[in-house]
Amino acid sequence: CEIARSEIGYTEQRPGEYVAVMTAAALREGFTGPLFIQGDHVQVNAKKYAADPEAELQAIRTLIEEELHAGFYNIDVDTSTLVDLSKATLDEQQRVNYERAAELTKFIREREPDGVTVSVGAEIGEVGGKNSDVHELHAFMEGYRRTLQSLGPPPYAGISKISVQTGTSHGGVVLPDGSIARVQLDLEALRALSAAARATYRLGGAVQHGASTLPPDAFSHFPKCEAIEIHLATNFQNIVFDHPRLPAEFRRELNDWVKGECKDEWKKGDTEEQFIYKSRKRAIGPFKRRLWDLPADVRDAIGADLEKTFAFLFEQLRVTGTRAATDRYVKPPLQSHAQPRPVAVAAPDDLEAGE
Repeated sequence: CEIARSEIGYTEQRPGEYVAVMTAAALREGFTGPLFIQGDHVQVNAKKYAADPEAELQAIRTLIEEELHAGFYNIDVDTSTLVDLSKATLDEQQRVNYERAAELTKFIREREPDGVTVSVGAEIGEVGGKNSDVHELHAFMEGYRRTLQSLGPPPYAGISKISVQTGTSHGGVVLPDGSIARVQLDLEALRALSAAARATYRLGGAVQHGASTLPPDAFSHFPKCEAIEIHLATNFQNIVFDHPRLPAEFRRELNDWVKGECKDEWKKGDTEEQFIYKSRKRAIGPFKRRLWDLPADVRDAIGADLEKTFAFLFEQLRVTGTRAATDRYVKPPLQSHAQPRPVAVAAPDDLEAGE
């Protein structure tokens, strides 16, 4: 399970709270075993970086420390916002991306707990932007490895996966009636990028973002392309917000809140349906307590439909039947504390960062 820098902000859910909720859910379900909790899109804001690079990087470092403190041992560093496609060569286009990614990798390695090697991810193509290709992967990885080596000694472990762009966007493309447009997904690019990442750089493979609003028949292709990770969020949010058992008055209040509090996000030419679909995620934090306190029968109905969707995705993505492999290779150290550790400083939120 993962939460991005932007989601921490609009769900009003700091990393410590997120870990507590995931742990409580596991206990409630009687689950035993490791929990994989990830900081997704620990993303540099390009505008803020341009104005004050050190201030923006310090915000990222503070968030990383907060996440490590909470128990996030998967952190996806996203400096792809700093790629400059106006440069003449691929190395020049990716240079700031790979240099900052390497520096943040070092920062993580110097702070990860004893006995834990944090799984670090990086990104070569911003989600919703230009599709990635193998040449960009090579440019990034060669520069990243060179930079990371120069930051030692000691030698620092590098990234384990690479996020790419293959035609998706966060939340999908919303049509005027509020429905989602069908995406032209470049599966051959994903296959080639995963193969190159594995064969040349010994990574797990490529990461696919923005996948939850794809049609049901798309998901079985990802394991065939050897994608290492698939990011799904928006469709689960849609199941909750659009569920027929969600009380009509609650939905009306939530939509009215969005129209009042988020009106500055209403883009010219967007219908009301498009605006609400894009902006209603901002209501998750303000309405969080009321969502928790929905009647039990409503929560049960929504939960049942969420479970069906998860079960379908687990089958399509070939997640089922992998527990034995997890038990064989993942041996999390027991971390006991005589007393609570000091609370880390909360990093500044950025609701515009990737999801």
